[in-house]
Amino acid sequence: MEVILSQDVLKLGKTGEVVKVKEGYARNFLIPRKMAWVATPQNLKKIEQMEKKRKVQYEHQKADAEQLAEKFNKLSCTISVEVNDLERLYGAVTETDILKAIEAEGFNVERRQIVIEKPIEELGIFEVGVKLHPEVTAKIRLWVTKK
Repeated sequence: MEVILSQDVLKLGKTGEVVKVKEGYARNFLIPRKMAWVATPQNLKKIEQMEKKRKVQYEHQKADAEQLAEKFNKLSCTISVEVNDLERLYGAVTETDILKAIEAEGFNVERRQIVIEKPIEELGIFEVGVKLHPEVTAKIRLWVTKK
């Protein structure tokens, strides 16, 4: 039996794909849970329309993220940390510390959006990524200074 997936199904396919499955699996599992529809011409048209809407929405989100990324690229944050006599940090600068510095500048992001390539364990200037969209990552300049 051929069905159209209405959402991603692990080890089966992605949203909008037409896949061939056994009738019992489709009738008893996929269709009742609204994970798939029977592959009819009307449902195929419905999926095409949904896919077009999803692409338009995705492009709008990407454009908004690019505009926000321009603002983030100009952003410079300062974090004051405690250091020892050799000017080494007692710990590392974490995503939470960076999040607080960004929020102090008036921007609202989530902790999981912050991308640190390697741990920040010394004083200096660093670039930290902020993932705004799957295809858009902004870079902010982070100044780590001693208290």
